[in-house]
Amino acid sequence: MLIRNGEVAGRRADLRIGEGRIVEIAPTLAPRASEPVFDAEGGALLRGLHDHHLHLLALAARLDSIDCGPPRVETRAELEAAIARATPDDTGWLRGADYFESVAGDLDRDALDALCPDRPLRIQHRSGALWMLNSAALSRIGLDGSDPDPTPTGVDRDGTGRPTGRLFRVDEWLRARLPDRGTPDLGRVGRLLAACGVTGVTDATPSNDARTRATLRGARREGALPQRIRLMGGLELASLGDDAGLTIGEHKRLLDEPALPGLDGLVAAIRSAHDQGRAIALHAVTRLELHFALAALDEAGAQAGDRIEHASVAPPETIETTRRLGLTIVTQPGFVFERGDAYRAHVDRDDQPHLYRLRSWVEADVPLAGGTDAPFGDPDPWQAMRAAVERRTRTGESLGASEALSPEAALALFAPPDATGRPAASAVRDALASGRAPAPRVGEPADLCLLDASWSRVREDLARAHVAATFLAGERIA
Repeated sequence: MLIRNGEVAGRRADLRIGEGRIVEIAPTLAPRASEPVFDAEGGALLRGLHDHHLHLLALAARLDSIDCGPPRVETRAELEAAIARATPDDTGWLRGADYFESVAGDLDRDALDALCPDRPLRIQHRSGALWMLNSAALSRIGLDGSDPDPTPTGVDRDGTGRPTGRLFRVDEWLRARLPDRGTPDLGRVGRLLAACGVTGVTDATPSNDARTRATLRGARREGALPQRIRLMGGLELASLGDDAGLTIGEHKRLLDEPALPGLDGLVAAIRSAHDQGRAIALHAVTRLELHFALAALDEAGAQAGDRIEHASVAPPETIETTRRLGLTIVTQPGFVFERGDAYRAHVDRDDQPHLYRLRSWVEADVPLAGGTDAPFGDPDPWQAMRAAVERRTRTGESLGASEALSPEAALALFAPPDATGRPAASAVRDALASGRAPAPRVGEPADLCLLDASWSRVREDLARAHVAATFLAGERIA
């Protein structure tokens, strides 16, 4: 195919695709016999975006869930109305998502029974760490006293031993007790991401296993999920190998401050991943989690490709250690916009300047990449880019203005991986220093995001609405 009249690296150009790759870029290219021609109408041609941290199956489930939190639901009355409007799934359950305490305080079984007394209801906190179930739901999963099996420590109970309906970090245990709804609609996810210009993703779910790989592999082969996928997960993934468009990535470990593992155990897990030839990815949100992750990596010996997910609170002393260890930071600037007002209200004032750093990492020469953390964040990478540039909350308050990036560097947060499949080490730094947006090059896969205007216009209005077309290996997917 020949894409004509586009803008590549700030100049008008034609771009030729052959066998799924970019084979030629020039000011003018003559169409070949029977060669399809696509008119870009002067729009900027960018490399396809890569979301370096999201959760595909959870996003698919989220798209079929009740909105239970800001900005769509702000009050208890709005939450009650949203639940009343919802239709149960085929198994009779209601599923909610994105709840935050500003809506109606801490939810437990009694509070949910008042909102929904007769249908099983479970609502996920926006952090992803907590499920809240009403009494009907607890009965369905055997937590009414009929389940003889011991429950994990994450099942909260009151002083009498009665389950409160609040379940912390017990997703796999809960999933085994829920009715099987089958695979959620990944086609809807694929279309949503393609409409944003996303041609590749890294699924950062720690529990990803052989079954997850088979599900995503099937969705790719059927065309429901066209994006290239890098799959993080357990150590057992290493034995499964790569597939066309689906590669095995880092071993993912979640650090949770209330229940941190022993340091020796985490060091052993890091070394096991390295022995497999895999890098490690450590989830670290709090100040303590980040210090703990860095201590474990220092003890184990960091290797190329090791990464910290989120680094949500990164005090100054962690920056030099991160640089010395050669780690990559994969962060979520979209949360500055989405959750910034809550951060300003609830996060310790001493930690607020260290929230979701960007420029500090770049200036310290730490490789940096961006993700949306969907469904726990909005899957729109353009919203995340805008937040990286503006550093403003939903109500317009400034949060960490000194960490702001240029539009070009914000775009580079979502640059495709390098030849190893890892975030390109210098993409953000180079874009910030040069003032130029990453551009397609000859020899690369023809994964492209076409905008409806020049980059000089879009950089002033970073919005998904400017995506005019998306191509994967030369095939249009949006």
